[in-house]
Amino acid sequence: MRIGELARRTGVSERALRYYEEQGLLTPLRRPSGYRVYGDADVAAVRRIRILLGAGLNTAQILEILPCIVDEDGWLTPDCPELTEALRQQRARIDEAIGELEATRANLDTIIGAERRGG
Repeated sequence: MRIGELARRTGVSERALRYYEEQGLLTPLRRPSGYRVYGDADVAAVRRIRILLGAGLNTAQILEILPCIVDEDGWLTPDCPELTEALRQQRARIDEAIGELEATRANLDTIIGAERRGG
């Protein structure tokens, strides 16, 4: 299938698919004309990429861990022991960011409350 068909089947823009290729996440075959040719495996790969992006990983991280991800009945699971630890570290970074955002929100709530009391 060509890039337009892959975009339709995955709901991902052609631009994003080209970006995934630039990042090494997809490696379509090329016709002599230069057209990209994708297979059904690429549909599944795009699905995994989107899930991992949604989990807060960047494309460099995804490139590194993608070979260690197994898609079992729609659930992505790590297949390399070191991957589980890396994912735990990523989760810890997200937890820290959430904590910082909650503190920021609490500060704003205090300021908003002071504004109401003062005027």
